[in-house]
Amino acid sequence: MDILLGLLTLPLYVLTLWPLVVASRRVLGVRIGAVRALCAAAFGWLVAGGIGQAFPVSLLHNGGAALGLLIPLAGSAFLATLIFLLVAEMALPHGVGLGRLRSRLSRTRRYSQISRIALKHGLGRYLAGRREPGLPPGRHAKLARSLRRALEEGGVTFVKLGQLLSTRADLLPAVFVEELAKLQDQVAPARADAVWALLAAELGGSPDDVFAEFDPEPLAAASIAQVYRARLHSGEDVVVKVQRPGVREQAERDIDIVRRVAVALEERADWARSLGVAELAEGFAAALAEELDFTIEARNITAIAGTPDVALPKVHKGLSTDRVLVMSYLDGKPLTTAPPSERARLARSLLRSLLHQVMIGGVFHADPHPGNLLLLADGRLGLLDFGSVGRLDAGLRGGLQNLLLALDRGDPPALRDGLLEIVDRTDDIDEQRLERALGALVARHFGPGRTPDLDLFTGLFRVVADFRLSVPPPVAAVFRALATVEGTLAALDPGFDIVAESRAFAVEQVGASLRPDSMRRTAVTELTALLPVLRRLPRRMDRIGAALEEGRLSVNVRLFSDERDRDVVTGLVHEVLLAFTGAATGLMAVLLLTGAGGPRILPELTLHQVFGYNLLVISALVGLRLLFVVFRRSGRASRSAR
Repeated sequence: MDILLGLLTLPLYVLTLWPLVVASRRVLGVRIGAVRALCAAAFGWLVAGGIGQAFPVSLLHNGGAALGLLIPLAGSAFLATLIFLLVAEMALPHGVGLGRLRSRLSRTRRYSQISRIALKHGLGRYLAGRREPGLPPGRHAKLARSLRRALEEGGVTFVKLGQLLSTRADLLPAVFVEELAKLQDQVAPARADAVWALLAAELGGSPDDVFAEFDPEPLAAASIAQVYRARLHSGEDVVVKVQRPGVREQAERDIDIVRRVAVALEERADWARSLGVAELAEGFAAALAEELDFTIEARNITAIAGTPDVALPKVHKGLSTDRVLVMSYLDGKPLTTAPPSERARLARSLLRSLLHQVMIGGVFHADPHPGNLLLLADGRLGLLDFGSVGRLDAGLRGGLQNLLLALDRGDPPALRDGLLEIVDRTDDIDEQRLERALGALVARHFGPGRTPDLDLFTGLFRVVADFRLSVPPPVAAVFRALATVEGTLAALDPGFDIVAESRAFAVEQVGASLRPDSMRRTAVTELTALLPVLRRLPRRMDRIGAALEEGRLSVNVRLFSDERDRDVVTGLVHEVLLAFTGAATGLMAVLLLTGAGGPRILPELTLHQVFGYNLLVISALVGLRLLFVVFRRSGRASRSAR
């Protein structure tokens, strides 16, 4: 019977709570879930009931006094409801369901694990945004080793982050670059049953059914994927690249942590702001997200402009997904097996292929280390692993060409202009001092009896770092690829002159662009693009001249034409009005409650005090509304920044 009575009274109880639910939504001006709103309303009524029981019985039996205290009682319930919602929003923001709550808890555990790793290796102060100024060189080396070990222990995402940082000689001292370059991407193979299940889910059937043959032993295993050899039913040999089970989820969680730490560091530390760690984290997140999506790698292989001396694998798109990539098998041997007589030719082919990708095609392999290269049976080079690919637009390609040509001529003013074309310049840069620094660099490397080498680019990085110029990620990827290919060429042919060969390539490209057919094609393209502008120019000049002669020439500037600007100003005015209203009603409530005047309703209560209680509740409600609006606005801003 009690249970039945409870079920019958439940709708009535919900109906009594619903006015508080509706009112809280109206006052806060935001969408609130029904479950959360009902819980808050129930809490509000419980608080109001407790306050009502605290009043003297004589006060409640007095009709006028009870009516006067109706607003404070209802306001107390409303105030408690809003406080509950504010605390709930701070603890569990709107839109965070159970799934996202589990994700947040998982991220918290992972963050605690990473913090313990940082503390274990003596990096806690740096994670908090502090650093020791003026470290001696020996301490720099020790700190670099600690950083490398911490990144290795952090797992796949942090190993990838360290590998990226090892290519940023424009940001980090040389000792850090050298230490982080030791990070290895080789790990033990994943469990065979987990890989088999992933293959079956992605291919829509067992690998034994999809392929004529499938070797269960991996050819290679890395932190993100491992590679198997197989044969299609057509008889073609292929390789199957499979993403390691669970690596995407772990990487996405770690990327979120890296972003949050980077933003916090920029807020706390000047050195983090000068390095642009938040932008660096965003570039790393974008690059790793591409590496985790094999459909992007398949498009990269198609987009890279190959050369006759370098072979690329062919993608079987019908069998490839975002976690599985099936490519033709390149039958080759390691570069170290190349005969000495062929090594100079292979080195030249590799460098020219990379320069062609960078300068002409704009899409290039960003990680040409020896493990990604094969010596094929026909004498060509085979290029593998296109997860790390750089892209340059026409403007950056033109800037790089101008920079390299200025370096070749030893022209400091042109070198300054070319450098400023490819970096994100600041407003307060001293261009004259930058030109003098570049002139000293040119004199140091192009003086009499000197042959420029890749130390020239190291000096250029140092100038970039000294002037706090920000190198965009695509340009940094170019220098990373050049640094990597230099190591590959040194292992392949120690006497290979990379600078001389790059000069020869540049001269050939300049010569090709000056041939009559190329100049004619370029002139036709430019004139075609310019013709519509030239056709409209006389008419527009005539209109401007007539308006100037008649005194009708004017410039219209519309303030707040952008809707986003209007939204910002409206929001600020709204918040200022709320703050003023809350402060005014609160001040009036204090004056009324502390004063002794006014007609007495009861011996212990005056009319002014009744008004004061009402105004105090209203002031608290307005203040809570303001806090809620500000909290929601800052929460949306932080989520959009991420």
